[in-house]
Amino acid sequence: MARLHEKYAKELVPQLQTKLGRTNVLSLPRLQKIVVNMGVGKALQDKNRMEQAAEQLTNIAGQRCQITKARIAVSAFRLRQGNEIGARVTLRGRRMYEFLDRLVSVALPRIRDFRGVNPKSFDGNGNYTIGLTEQMVFPEIDPDKVNFTQGMDITFVTSTRSDDEARELLRLFGMPFREA
Repeated sequence: MARLHEKYAKELVPQLQTKLGRTNVLSLPRLQKIVVNMGVGKALQDKNRMEQAAEQLTNIAGQRCQITKARIAVSAFRLRQGNEIGARVTLRGRRMYEFLDRLVSVALPRIRDFRGVNPKSFDGNGNYTIGLTEQMVFPEIDPDKVNFTQGMDITFVTSTRSDDEARELLRLFGMPFREA
């Protein structure tokens, strides 16, 4: 069992019950999945970039990533339907909790001039998204082998419809929210 999953079961559930005033454990907010997405727009000019980005995302997530293709053609971007333009991975269960643990305890503190993540990046349905500008904040990436920096979006999908409940859940998991 992952460390944060154990922490959720033993410590966070009683805290959430008292904070939200609920006795039913199944009605409490919980993390359902984490989706990590890399948009690799430069892959249109350099096919090697797509392979490197997919390999790096696989190393970061600990799970093989899926290559995403363009659904429609956009002539302004010289994009044809079916071109490879990104990579994504959906994490659930043990891998999800291990990724969250690495993100909160190792990757986010390695960001230069880090003052916390934006507490307002919720979508109105209890889901939270953060963007990272480079992949090298993760310890799995060897800086000597990186030819280009690549950003990524990380989305936390929770079981609640309320942003406040989801914010409290992520705060208890150790997400370093910036003071508003």
